[in-house]
Amino acid sequence: MKDSVKASAFFALPPSLARFASFFPADLPPWEWLQQLGKALESCDFGPLEAAVSPGIHLEGKVWLHPSVKLPAYATILGPTWIGAGTDIRPGAFIRGNVIAGERCVLGNASEFKNCLLLDGVQAPHFNYVGDSILGNGAHLGAGVICSNLRLDQGEVTVRTDAGVVSTGLRKFGAILGDGAEVGCNAVLNPGALLGPRALVMPCMNFGGYLPAATIAHARSSISQIPRRD
Repeated sequence: MKDSVKASAFFALPPSLARFASFFPADLPPWEWLQQLGKALESCDFGPLEAAVSPGIHLEGKVWLHPSVKLPAYATILGPTWIGAGTDIRPGAFIRGNVIAGERCVLGNASEFKNCLLLDGVQAPHFNYVGDSILGNGAHLGAGVICSNLRLDQGEVTVRTDAGVVSTGLRKFGAILGDGAEVGCNAVLNPGALLGPRALVMPCMNFGGYLPAATIAHARSSISQIPRRD
């Protein structure tokens, strides 16, 4: 059943991350990309750090920052980490390793990132936790959004789809957000949450399961269709 859930239904790897394409096949379930992050980063020749780094930024391990990355006065960046062109890292960001971010992303104020893939234009600008998750091109997290990655019983994270429950084999797995997906302020995405392209979770919700493309999750489990933009 998991073969029917493919990464290509959620996002497309952008040209800025083409060097990693062999590690992220479009026909794999998207959560299997998470297991490829370490291998993808191991394939990189990081070379010397070209970006200008202030004394308040703590760097540890293998870190590659495009020279155009905007750096704050203080942050912690642990490797292996690869950050693409034009990305904005804001004060107090904690990047814990096994992180790949594409171009023009925002890794925000007092936000934490661990074992995650951010495609181009992702915005996680304020007080977010993004662990063991993939955010598609142009995906946006409102202030305080949490991608919860561990069940309370610490058991295997399963995925609920229209076709039934799918085993992932993962103990830690946060969320998959399709291209252009939006999550409102202070919402919590439960482990294994899947949001299709342009799906939207309203603020202050606790959401789990599968939200189809171009639909809105309201409080009390109500779902409505997003109007087309013609």
